[in-house]
Amino acid sequence: MSSTLRPALTLFAGLTLVVGVIYPYAMTGIGKVAFNDQAEGSLVVRDGKTVGSSLIGQAFSSPGYFWGRPSATGPMPNNALASSGSNFGPTNPAQTDAVKGRIDALKAADPGNTAKIPVDLVTASASGLDPDISLAAAYYQSARIARERKLELKQVNALIEQFGKQPVFGVLGEARVNVLELNMALDKKG
Repeated sequence: MSSTLRPALTLFAGLTLVVGVIYPYAMTGIGKVAFNDQAEGSLVVRDGKTVGSSLIGQAFSSPGYFWGRPSATGPMPNNALASSGSNFGPTNPAQTDAVKGRIDALKAADPGNTAKIPVDLVTASASGLDPDISLAAAYYQSARIARERKLELKQVNALIEQFGKQPVFGVLGEARVNVLELNMALDKKG
């Protein structure tokens, strides 16, 4: 028995050291050197205070701010500890009711807007934490924000253009804008 137990324990200790200590520290070190911002959580700092992460959506509900994608995480919106989608299909009554409620909220915040509501403003992303919205979703909200902040519409649209990101390599994904970064730029405008 000891002839089998000793090699097994030695192998266990060796693999624990390699896989449980050396490998994680090596990967963390490489991450901090090669991708420092991402490895540190892509934190967004304003006036020396961390206000969020550019990788995790924030819940904005004031009409003077851009609203991000709805979050399906619970019990709090954009809860990174509960990352998940709702898994409701398009014919699920709970999904239909949630989308109708979001449409009603958008119309109540901007009753004069007759444009088609972009789908990403009424449906949650797969992770429930999406920090970006499509450019169409940002432009849909720009008149409301200009009115609430007493800015010219072209000023708000210029911010969308400034912070907008094009698809990766011109084909992967869609044009988008980070809601937290855009709202922080709005705060600087006044």
